[in-house]
Amino acid sequence: MSSRERILGRVRRALADVERDDTPPVPEGPGRDPQYEQAVSRDYLREHGARSVEQTVDLLAENLADYRAIVHRTDPEELPYLIMRLLAERGPQYVLVPPGLPPEWMSAADPTRVHDRAKSTPHELDKVESVVTGCAVAIAETGTIVLDGSPDQGRRRITLVPDHHICVVRVPEQVVSSVPQALERLDPARPLTWISGPSATSDIELDRVEGVHGPRTLEVVLVSGRASTDVNP
Repeated sequence: MSSRERILGRVRRALADVERDDTPPVPEGPGRDPQYEQAVSRDYLREHGARSVEQTVDLLAENLADYRAIVHRTDPEELPYLIMRLLAERGPQYVLVPPGLPPEWMSAADPTRVHDRAKSTPHELDKVESVVTGCAVAIAETGTIVLDGSPDQGRRRITLVPDHHICVVRVPEQVVSSVPQALERLDPARPLTWISGPSATSDIELDRVEGVHGPRTLEVVLVSGRASTDVNP
């Protein structure tokens, strides 16, 4: 049986007993059907090799930098001053903040804060140079940051329009090794944004252009109890 036949077979079985107006079963996890979870084999490799927590965080930093993100390490006490420095280096007049961003993160920053509002127009967002957010989870093996629209992250568009994105990752609690481990933490019904480095595209001659589909500069701040150091691409 081919992979295509196997997938279509699962879809047919899932739809066989569902009436058009039936209410779907209540999932045990966010957005998940426990019957489907039991019916589908999950015996695949969940991560590549065994790593300590520190090694997993280091791998995340390495892969983020490989994707041309700028990685910083700091602790909670120094985080407001690091964000202040990163914004000062860019010199934005306005910085966009989600409604649930911890206020202490921005306590030392100077730029005028623009709050995420549903009625904000694209023209208004285009005037904002920087955005500061948290994240839902970070994946070490792929160097990927995932946003799910939670209050400390805001709506998807606020991380796509500004040219400069500062994303804060709490380590180790928000860091996982692999994509399967990340999916266990995420609600598939939420608007997920997967970010691997700054926005970039290439033409047929492989000329790389950054900032076409999102921020030209991505700075990831890994917040833990360790001393502050920087890892640059």
